[in-house]
Amino acid sequence: MFGFGGHIALAAIVDHGNHASHLSWFQAIVLGGLQGVTELFPISSLGHTVLFPTLFGWTKLVKDQSDPESFWLALVVMLHVGSALGLLIYFWRDWVAIIRAFFVSLGRRRIETPTEKLAWLIVVASIPTGVIGIALEHPLRVLFAKPTAAAIFLMVNGGVLLGAERLRRRVAARPSVPAARRSAGDAPTADEADELSAITFRDAIGIGFVQSTALIAGISRDGVCMSAGLLRGLDNEIAARFAFLLATPIILAAGVFKISDLTGPLGNGIRAQAAVACACAAITAVISVHYLVRYFRTRTLTPFGLYCLGFGLAMTIYTTT
Repeated sequence: MFGFGGHIALAAIVDHGNHASHLSWFQAIVLGGLQGVTELFPISSLGHTVLFPTLFGWTKLVKDQSDPESFWLALVVMLHVGSALGLLIYFWRDWVAIIRAFFVSLGRRRIETPTEKLAWLIVVASIPTGVIGIALEHPLRVLFAKPTAAAIFLMVNGGVLLGAERLRRRVAARPSVPAARRSAGDAPTADEADELSAITFRDAIGIGFVQSTALIAGISRDGVCMSAGLLRGLDNEIAARFAFLLATPIILAAGVFKISDLTGPLGNGIRAQAAVACACAAITAVISVHYLVRYFRTRTLTPFGLYCLGFGLAMTIYTTT
């Protein structure tokens, strides 16, 4: 009835489902927790998601990572959606203020407040990332979703973080807003929005292009965005907050855009595990961002840069010997 070609196609779908079933519940929980931490810490979630199966000896997952027609990309979508949901939960008051400001400025056709400008900065910065992501996300994920490549780019990420901290000393940093200005989860203050609105729309386009490098396993989205913010004179806390806000819509949009990978044949056998991984990523993302917004009030990117250099070098040696 199906013919020879139909039997081949059916066999391929069944084979994908069987391969997908090799994702255990334990692996889903570990990968979800790993995603929630490494997406927010500037150490590349995609890089760690590629490297840790190699480190743990999960050889089946390692093989599927670079297979253009495996369940791996569907799983990655759900992992990122989980971390984006965690960011939304933590910054929900910020997003209520930003979305309200966006529509107010749209209605009056001009920008009058710092929060309104911040809303448009996020829109402008998301455009180049979205365009590049639509065009190159799949081929870049397949090309660089290999342990050795991820380890090398993780070292590149470490160099970027250390370089940004070194170069920012030459930039006239804006005065920091006192740490006591708000409690966790409060709506953004006028001072915070004012600091962020000092970024120009030209800067936002540049940061959007920089953010797109996170399509490469080993490069941290938040790390490169923070680095760009530091070079514009923001302090570490404000640069981190902008990076977290900027990451949320683009990660959610990517999840919606790629949801067909999960609902289609490639998602066979892993949908329940992917949902658990998503929930774990959301929970650990909330915990991670809660810690990081306090960490960056007094500390820098330097420890993360050193970690990326060290772990990247160790994994490069491990995967090539």
